[in-house]
Amino acid sequence: MQPAGTVSMPLRGKKVVVLTGAGISEESGVRTFRDNDGLWENRRIEDVATPEAWTSDPSLVWSFYQARRRQLLEVEPNPAHMALARLEGKCESLVLITQNVDDLHERGGSGDVIHMHGSLRSLRCQETGLSEVRMDEQDLAEGFALCKCCAEASRMRPDIVWFGEIPMEMDVIQRETEDCEVFVVIGSSGHVYPAAGLVNLANSNGAHTILINFELPINGSEFDEVHIGKAGEILPELVENW
Repeated sequence: MQPAGTVSMPLRGKKVVVLTGAGISEESGVRTFRDNDGLWENRRIEDVATPEAWTSDPSLVWSFYQARRRQLLEVEPNPAHMALARLEGKCESLVLITQNVDDLHERGGSGDVIHMHGSLRSLRCQETGLSEVRMDEQDLAEGFALCKCCAEASRMRPDIVWFGEIPMEMDVIQRETEDCEVFVVIGSSGHVYPAAGLVNLANSNGAHTILINFELPINGSEFDEVHIGKAGEILPELVENW
């Protein structure tokens, strides 16, 4: 393992893909499913984060995600988010992919962010599939929101990729991962696929792979370089020395 703040090869000017997971948001105080043995406010993932849950008890699922949407107003980007924004200026290109559904990367200064699991800031029309950013006070209330795209307004669902659904922009994610020279994973458990398998795709195409995580994840042995600790402490120094 590399000590924090060092890298094993010159990286300036490279094509870089960064994948972030729950760990980077957790350092900002965002609650995750990994808290309390996979429970979130005493709810199982299967009860609130699957299409079947939405069909069987939409009120429960809606209330769950409305609480998470309101929490966005209570959290702020941490030094790791801001370090990634600075990294953009040191690379030939940087593609930032996140498994997280918050907006902390954008508020931390990053440009285009690929939200492979959707976004809490938007809601999706059940009829058309169109998404709308809906963060006004009335949009965060407990009652169901209605779309603005249909002649007869339809109920909206969270704009989230639930378990059993296909992540967003996978064609772009796979293409960029295949083409990158450096692949960096930050704060990911290595349990959720297809995201967990991207390091293998990067390795197979000759990329230098870097992991930054609070603990060694299940796929930690797949990386060329491993930094264990808080991303908010490790990443700023690593970017400074990039």
